[in-house]
Amino acid sequence: MRWFGVNINNHISITKLVLVGFAFVAGSVGTMSFTNRLNDDRHFFTDSTSDKSGFKSLFNNNTYDPSKPYTAQLNPKAVSFVQEYMRKQGKELEQMRSWGKPYFDLYDNILALYGIPKEMKYLSVIESHLSSGLVSWAGAVGPWQLMGDEAKRFGLRTGTIDDRMDFYKSTHVAARLMKELYGEFGDWLLVVAAYNGGAGRVRQAIRKAGSRDFWDLQYYLPEETRNHVKKFIGTHYIFEGGGGWTTMTASETLVQKTLLTTPQEIKLSDDELANTTVLEISGRYNSVIISNGLSMDIAQFNKWNPGFDKALSAGKKYSMRLPKDKTAMFEARKNNFLMESVRALLQGTTVSR
Repeated sequence: MRWFGVNINNHISITKLVLVGFAFVAGSVGTMSFTNRLNDDRHFFTDSTSDKSGFKSLFNNNTYDPSKPYTAQLNPKAVSFVQEYMRKQGKELEQMRSWGKPYFDLYDNILALYGIPKEMKYLSVIESHLSSGLVSWAGAVGPWQLMGDEAKRFGLRTGTIDDRMDFYKSTHVAARLMKELYGEFGDWLLVVAAYNGGAGRVRQAIRKAGSRDFWDLQYYLPEETRNHVKKFIGTHYIFEGGGGWTTMTASETLVQKTLLTTPQEIKLSDDELANTTVLEISGRYNSVIISNGLSMDIAQFNKWNPGFDKALSAGKKYSMRLPKDKTAMFEARKNNFLMESVRALLQGTTVSR
C-alpha cells in the first residue's frame, strides 16, 4: 500500500517517513521558539528611528540642519573617502538599488520593529552585498555576517541548518545586536565599528582617544574597522542621495515632504509632447550637470522639470522630461552624470554653464 508515494508495508519506508515527520516538527518548534523569543524581548526596546542625534558624527560640527541639503553637511573628514568609494563602487551599488529592493523592504520592516534607523540596512550591504550564503574567513555567515557565538546567544541554529543564512531570522538578530551596541555607545557609526571589530576594541579606542567621536578615535581602531565605517557612510550616500528621512523627527519629515512633493503644473505644446519623453530617475543628480552633458539649454530643462533638484535632494524619484533625441545619450552617461553631480555636492562647488 502506498501513501503519498511511500510504501507503508516496507519498514524502511516507514522509518524514513517517521524521520521526515520528526524533522518537520522539530523545525517548526524551533521556528516557533525563535518567534516567541523575539516577541518576549521586543518590548524592552525603545524607538530611535526619529532621533537623528545618533548620526551626529556624519555631519560637520556634529549638527544637522534640516533646512539645508543633507549631503552638503557631510563631515569634511569623510569627503575624500566617499568620493573614492563612489568611483569604485558607485555603478555596482546603483544596480543593487533595483535588484535589492525586496531585501531592503524586508530590512525596513524588521528594523522599524526595534526602533533601528532604516539607514542601518546598508550595514548588510557592506558586510555581504546581500549574499545569504557568504562565509567569511573568520566564520561569519549570511547577509549580516553573524559569528556563531552571537547567533547562538540570540537563539539561531548554526549546525547543518544555519539560520544565519535566513534573511528574516538573521535580520531580527542583527537588529537586536545593533540595538544592544547603540545602548552602550550612543552613536550609529560606533555601532558599525563595534559590529565589525567588536565592542571591546571600540571601548579601548574610546579610552585611548579620550573621545566618543568616531573621527577622533578612528586611528585607534584596526584599519579594516575604520574603513568599514567609511564604507557605510559612502554606501549610505550613494543610496540615499539627499539623505534618509529617518534622520529627521516626525514633524520635520512631514514639513519637508509637504514642501518637496507639492506638484507643479507643466503646460506643454503639442510639439513638445510629441518630441519629448519621460524617464523616471532617482539619485542626487544635478540639473546643470545633466543639461551641460546633453548640450541642453538650462532654462528649457527647468521648464520641463520644475523642482528637479529639490525633489531629488529629498531622495525622491523624479519623472524627468528630455528631448527624444537626448534619451539614448542620457542612458549611456547617466552613471557619470550621477557621480559628477554628487562629487560637486560633496565638494561644495557651484556648477555653472
